Amino acid sequence: MGARASQTGCAFSSLAPEIVQASRRRFAVAAGLTAFISLAVPGALKQYERALGPLDVALASHGSNIVVDRDGKLLRAFTASDGRWRLPVAARDVDPRFFTLLETYEDRRFRRHRGVDYLAIARAGAQFVKNGRVVSGGSTLTMQVARLLEPRDERTLSAKARQMMRATQLEARYGKDEILGLYLALAPYGGNLEGLRAASLSYFGKEPKRLSWSEAALLVALPQAPEARRPDRAPEAARRARDRVLERALRHGVIAPGETLMAKAEPVPRERKAFPSLAAHASEAALKAAPDQRVARLTLDHRLQTSLEQLAREAAERLGPKISVAVLAVDNSTGEVRAHVGGADYFSIERAGALDLTQAMRSPGSALKPFIYALAFENGIAHPQTLLEDRRARFGLYAPENFDLRFQGQVTARYALQQSLNMPAVTLLNEVGPQRFLARLKNAGADIVVGGDAAPGLAVGLGGLGISLSDLVKLYAGLARGGRVPALVERADAARGDADRRVAEPVAAWYVFDVLRGAPPPANATGGRIAFKTGTSYGYRDAVAVGFDRRATIGVWVGRADNGAVPGLVGRQVAAPILFDAFARLGGEREPIPAPPNVLNSTTANLPPPLRHLRKDAPKTLAAALTSTLKIAYPPDGARVDLGLGAGPSDETALSLKAQGGAPPFVWMVNGAPVGAPELRRQAIWRPDGAGFARVSVIDANGATDSVMVRLE
Repeated sequence: MGARASQTGCAFSSLAPEIVQASRRRFAVAAGLTAFISLAVPGALKQYERALGPLDVALASHGSNIVVDRDGKLLRAFTASDGRWRLPVAARDVDPRFFTLLETYEDRRFRRHRGVDYLAIARAGAQFVKNGRVVSGGSTLTMQVARLLEPRDERTLSAKARQMMRATQLEARYGKDEILGLYLALAPYGGNLEGLRAASLSYFGKEPKRLSWSEAALLVALPQAPEARRPDRAPEAARRARDRVLERALRHGVIAPGETLMAKAEPVPRERKAFPSLAAHASEAALKAAPDQRVARLTLDHRLQTSLEQLAREAAERLGPKISVAVLAVDNSTGEVRAHVGGADYFSIERAGALDLTQAMRSPGSALKPFIYALAFENGIAHPQTLLEDRRARFGLYAPENFDLRFQGQVTARYALQQSLNMPAVTLLNEVGPQRFLARLKNAGADIVVGGDAAPGLAVGLGGLGISLSDLVKLYAGLARGGRVPALVERADAARGDADRRVAEPVAAWYVFDVLRGAPPPANATGGRIAFKTGTSYGYRDAVAVGFDRRATIGVWVGRADNGAVPGLVGRQVAAPILFDAFARLGGEREPIPAPPNVLNSTTANLPPPLRHLRKDAPKTLAAALTSTLKIAYPPDGARVDLGLGAGPSDETALSLKAQGGAPPFVWMVNGAPVGAPELRRQAIWRPDGAGFARVSVIDANGATDSVMVRLE
């Protein structure tokens, strides 16, 4: 036995060098292969990557244009150029339940791999060998994004290799949340729906920020077979796919058993819902202004816009066929539009809903009367307590009538405006001059259309001109701002316009507010909360109502888009109730406008004598007849007067006021407020309280007036 062992040891010894050499050769070959692979494979991958070209993710940003309100809430969406709904969405705006189910069902190691999950690919290969069919594809979420960015119909090894390479590129270039964002934007959901937000709005009628477990599971399941599982066409297939997502979540402890049962019990939606279409006219204008801007943010308020569109639609249906209603609500402090209802029903052909009637040139009826009174107040022609004559009169060939064809005799300016009497308004317009009146409105930024080539006549004061509801609201917002007319702003990124255009001086503007706040309200409202004025155009074609308080101005127009007559279409009866309802929906308490300095609160008897009556029929004395035309001699109109006002008022800052012509006594007024007592001399002294613009007026014993505007420095 020892000899045999000795022989074996000798044989092993003789073979050892050969074994060692063979092992060394195998090791060298293995090392060579390893070195070759380590050098060749990366080079081949780099060459393959170069052959694929750069990764293009632009498809994710080529989608629907959307319009949102001031807080980012969706107002309206438009399909992309290819006819698909592909709405932008950020991960922060998606319910966390969706991401939990998505990663659990699609890619449990999403947060750990670098684009390719080799364990999942190995598992998929083993399942294929075992079952003889594809059980799972092994694709990660990143690989699915790669396929969505470069859609291809073929399912080959080369296509899979391409996805793996693209997935690696995506992971090198973007973070995990950014990759999820690409998935949210591109995942298919059946038909022309792409992206989670479009699917959530279409199937559930809501944003994806708040999803139930059932809704989130359905949105996870659909992209795997979007056409075969469309809830609106294959609700049972959609339900089964949703339940599989929930069951897998249950197995992995993501969702509790009770929640799973409740989620499975929820019905699957069986039809698509319409996308939001609020503020259709404003949205189209925003898209036209910036077609390349994917998200247009407006100053509108989603809640108020929704409520006022419903109000306009209900009012139009109640008033009859072909009737439309337009509403515009403005924030007085900024000029920002909070609601823009261009018509009662955008999709109604009968009501011409596609026309934006807030921009249409229509007759305002009596809605411009307050600006006649404001001009008379600031020029010292009248005061709210001045007595006016409401009697039949003729102005050349023009003989206006009141709406009820009756006259009330002698009334105050306050009562005349509150009751919208025509004769007093025409009388005041005759005093201030229709051309001057129109110039004031145009200089304030309103676009006015007057028919014919002749000079404008007194009929413009009763609606004989064209103005848009938008400009009418802008002018009334100016009254709420002490006479400073804002530039209306509807786009959040728009430049703010010049807010220094004036429609009235502060005192005159407040007088108008105070008067209109006492106007008799419609049957559905309580008076004294807002200042408002109505208007009815000739032939019952337009009914208008505009109201304001310190915070907001709202305008309402009612009529037919084709300018047809509607018997009984009266502003106070039709438009005013809608106006007060709109203010009720605005919310909050109504805020009165505080009185500015120098307001003259007085009864008629206590007014300066020239302001007590607007007397144009008083007999003139010989001295008065011989008196020349009243005119302010100093300061001249448009003058810049340096009084050194930076240090505050003093004796040195007094401004001398001088008149020529006219009949004494004289009443001087600055910005609608009297300066001292009536003067027998043609001279007075005024001490301003600060720098700025001032309107200086003088009234003589016969009621003649003159007025100038000066700038004090």
